Amino acid sequence: MSRSQAGGPLPSPDALTRRRFVAGAAGAAIAAAARRLPAEEPRPIVRLGLVGAGGRGRWIGRLFRDHGGYALHAVADYFPDVAEAAGNDLGADPARRFSGLDGYRRLLASGVQAVALETPPCFFPAHARAAVEAGVHVYMAKPIAVDVPGVRQVEAAARLAQARGLSFLVDYQMPTDPHNVEIVRRAREGAVGRPLFARSHYWGGAFPDPPRTATLESRLRHLVWCNDVAVGGGYHVNACIHPVQAMLWALGRTPVRALGASRFVRPEPHGDSHDAFSLTYEFDDGLLWSHVGKHWAGLTAPEDAFSACEVFGDAAYLRIGYSGRALLRGGPQQYAGGDVQNLYQAGAVRNIAAFHKAVTGGPPAADTLRLAVDSALVTILGREAALRREALTLDQVLKENRRLDVDLTGLKA
Repeated sequence: MSRSQAGGPLPSPDALTRRRFVAGAAGAAIAAAARRLPAEEPRPIVRLGLVGAGGRGRWIGRLFRDHGGYALHAVADYFPDVAEAAGNDLGADPARRFSGLDGYRRLLASGVQAVALETPPCFFPAHARAAVEAGVHVYMAKPIAVDVPGVRQVEAAARLAQARGLSFLVDYQMPTDPHNVEIVRRAREGAVGRPLFARSHYWGGAFPDPPRTATLESRLRHLVWCNDVAVGGGYHVNACIHPVQAMLWALGRTPVRALGASRFVRPEPHGDSHDAFSLTYEFDDGLLWSHVGKHWAGLTAPEDAFSACEVFGDAAYLRIGYSGRALLRGGPQQYAGGDVQNLYQAGAVRNIAAFHKAVTGGPPAADTLRLAVDSALVTILGREAALRREALTLDQVLKENRRLDVDLTGLKA
């Protein structure tokens, strides 16, 4: 998970593509000219460490491998069997398959140049800081933390990475879709006019939530931790953060207040996260944004994308999403848009490619830090306002600076 302290950015490849023409005099002449050009150089290979090798971690490890510019150098997971299975799948040397709570530290010392962080987010602040201090480029999942102190710690690690010339990318997918990008570009140029109202939703299912055992160990598998606020942030912070982040991106600003309510809907909950949310966020100019989150089994309207954002302006209406139709309707800059396709994978693939270019000395990846920080804080604000069922300001949440402690008693180092 760590880049050698002595190593700088890897050399950028000469991206020359050779074509072969086999018929006609013109084709032969072009082919002859092409043979005088330098041969295509191999893509630089980045030694990658994967921390958190369960379902999503192993899946995203395959996307890194399939990119062609990464070698899965090392894997780390709390569970030895998970680390071994991922190592077998992704080609990591048996000597570089680490387990236990401190497995990430041994991975850092194994010679990796970049790391993908895919653990429960309560671990991200410590892992991100250790990676940057070891000189490693960081690619991490969302949310970046479960509480305000954790968000600040990750933000500080990312700032340190920037100061040291390291890449730090948070993997959000909605801002990578071409239709979403074009719509937000036009909105930023005033196409919507004055926003009058905004709304968003996330329709998802619940994750397994078995009875608790003597230690936290049983909560660290199969996304069970999404049910536990101190480990995964809870459903609003962990899942609803997708449309929250996209709405902040579309509007270009952050709400100052939230109020609402939440409750348990899944049967026999054992984790403390609520799974049904109805929230209203308010901006400093009075703009209201309504968000609804559903995280349990059940049908939705057939035309609904599972996650989307809408802005109603006095000049136009926009809709961006994780799936379904994205469009800008009305006004001189209207845009017919189209269907957002396979964004869960396509967005990660785009981010992995951008990360590789940045790590190997190409153009820096788009700045994902500001939105990652703001979306984490805004979802924490919404979670707390819904739990307390009272209006709560972002300033209050920041001043409280409440830390959520995770009991790691009995876990293997």
